[in-house]
This record gives sequence, structure tokens and C-alpha cells, in this order.
Amino acid sequence: MQKNGILLSRAALLFTLCALLLTGCGMRTQDVATSSDNNNNDSIQIGISFDSFIIERWQKDRDVFVSTAKEQGAEVNVQNANGDVEEQKKQIEYLINKGVDVIVIVCIDSDSLADVVKKAKEKGIKVISYDRLIHNADTDLYISFDNKMVGTLMGRTIGEDGTIKNVVMIGGSSTDSNVDMVEEAFLTEMRTHSKTVIDSTHLEGWNAELGSTYVEEHPDIISNADAIMCGNDDIATHVIRSLAVSRKAGKIMVVGQDADLSACQHIVEGTQKMTVYKPVEKLASEAARCAIAMARGETIDCDHINDGTYDIPYIALNPIKVTKANMDSVIIDGGFHLREDVYLNVADSAEEQ
Repeated sequence: MQKNGILLSRAALLFTLCALLLTGCGMRTQDVATSSDNNNNDSIQIGISFDSFIIERWQKDRDVFVSTAKEQGAEVNVQNANGDVEEQKKQIEYLINKGVDVIVIVCIDSDSLADVVKKAKEKGIKVISYDRLIHNADTDLYISFDNKMVGTLMGRTIGEDGTIKNVVMIGGSSTDSNVDMVEEAFLTEMRTHSKTVIDSTHLEGWNAELGSTYVEEHPDIISNADAIMCGNDDIATHVIRSLAVSRKAGKIMVVGQDADLSACQHIVEGTQKMTVYKPVEKLASEAARCAIAMARGETIDCDHINDGTYDIPYIALNPIKVTKANMDSVIIDGGFHLREDVYLNVADSAEEQ
């Protein structure tokens, strides 16, 4: 009996150790299962590499994309490059080695990924440029919002105001292809409405805090500005905070894009004139459906755009201008932000509506 008891105890201990080892290697076990599923074509494997999650909207893009893909039976491997181009290249190579069916890329630098994209395509992996166009890479699809329309909407808001003469541009990263498209359209509106751009700058890596730095270090330029075009709402938020210090918030028009919560709050408070709402749920869900269709070998009927060398398939979604006048109908009724959050600092106005 004693001997049998010892044997049973040893067996129980061995079982416990095995269970612990399997628990500790959960991620690796999942990786093996994913690879096996991919080889057996039981499920579609999609890899997605994000620039970073510093910009508020990317978290929403991720969640909607993953949810939509999973609903259709696909598995998604999400990678975050944290703004590091070399890290993003490594992540894409990792996804290539994993043998995924499709790689979706929110690129950090539009000019640095052509070679690694080529490696993916040589392996028969479809590649999607998401939101930002990868130059000279012949990706299988570019899906984004109409970035020229984004710039046009921002420019018209400033241009149609007869009290504005001088404008400052505080743009996003110069390595982001969208920035060029937005600014080209914005400057067209400035010329059309005879506005003068007295200075412009770019914040590398989309470092929004540098927007505050710019305002603080260029008081003479800011004092002569009637409006500030900000590359996105995160930049606008930092700019407005610095303007508030010198009591200029609300006196200098500020425009941005992305419909961040802070921007919507600033709009109803009167310190930001407008933002451009880009329904990321629609973009992310459409991108997920396209990725699955491409993995299945289906053809996507769409327009084309030149990436610098190649004409590639292009899907452009329409952005929406948001001001205080349509905040409720577009942002709140559409479920993008909650009323109590948008009107957090102007509760009386929210109750009146």
C-alpha cells in the first residue's frame, strides 16, 4: 500500500508539472496550433502591423478589424511597431515566416517597406496598405479615406471665413504619405480663398507634444496667425492647451481630423472649429472583409491609384466634416462618442439639447 501511495503521489506530481508547463507555454502552444491550422487551410490567417497605438483611433481600427475577421472565421495576428520602422520590417518578416495568407500594414514610413513587401508577395502573400499608402511596393490593395477630401474640408472651413488672413500649418510626420495628400488639397483651398500660410512645420513620428512646443517657441508667428491647421486632433489638443496659456484659445481658429473625444469636447466648448470624422469602423470592417476575400482568391472591384511606380487597387471612403452644428447627428447619434463625454465640460448645453 505504501509503495502504491508513493507511485500515485509521483504520478499526481508529474501531472501537475505537465499542466504548469503547458500553461506557461500557452502562447507558443497557440502559435503551433495557428501554424497547423494555416497549413491545413482550416482558417484564414491575417497578420496586421500597426505603426503604434499612440494615436487614439488606431485602437478602434484594431478592435473592429479583429472582431470582423473573427466573425468570418479568420484569425488575426496583431503586431505593434511602436513607431520604429526597423521593428515594423521585422514584424512583417515574422508574419511572412508564419505563412499568413494576408498582411495588412499601417506603415510608419511610406518609402521604406517596398523590399519587405516584395518578399511577402514572392511567397504568395497578399499585402494591403491600410490607411497609408506604401510607395513603389505594388501592394494588392490600398484602402483608406479620401485624404484629399480631408484636406479640402479643413481648408474650406478656414477659407470661407472672411476674417481670416494668416494661417499656420502644423502637420504630421513627413514620412506619412497621407500628409502630402491632405496638405496638397489644403493649400489649394488656401490659394483659392487668398489666405496666406505664414509658416508650416511637420511633427516627426506624429509626436503631438511638439505642437505645444512649436506654439511656445514661436510667439511672434502665433500672434500673427488667425488660424492653425493641425495634422490631427491630438496635435490640435496640444496646440489648444498652449494657446490657453496665453489666452488665445478660441480666438485663433483651430482645425484637425479624426474626431478624437478631446477634439469633440473642444468643438462644443468653442476652442476648436471643426474636425474631420473618418468612420474607422467602416474602414476597418471593410478592410477585414477585403483581406478575407483576397485570401480566398476573390477579385475586388475598385478604383486604382499610382503608388509611385505601379497602379494598384484603391478603395477610398468619404470623410465627414464635423462642427458644433452637426456634432449630435454625426458623432453622438452615430455612436462614435457618448453625449455625456462630449459635453462633459458644458453640461448645461447638453441638457438644453
